Amino acid sequence: MSAYVILIRDRLRDEEAMARYAAAAGAARGDHKITPLAFYGAHEVREGADADGVVILSFPDMAAAKAWYDSPEYTAAREHRFQAADYRVIFVEGVPAS
Repeated sequence: MSAYVILIRDRLRDEEAMARYAAAAGAARGDHKITPLAFYGAHEVREGADADGVVILSFPDMAAAKAWYDSPEYTAAREHRFQAADYRVIFVEGVPAS
């Protein structure tokens, strides 16, 4: 069953650290099967707090999503993200194909 990682950027604090994160996160893709579905495109909040940016990534399953997130490469990239901005990161399973 597909799984999705939703990254919601609430507030950007450091553009230089964000650039370092972007480069490191791109390199951390490696052989992971990631399909970007949304990547900081225009968005409209209808309820709840606004977001500075939203990314939605699709993975074959939850194990693949966690393997990417917990990989040594992405773990190192996250350190730049922690310095750059405030994020919420949500993992969610998709629905079974019918």
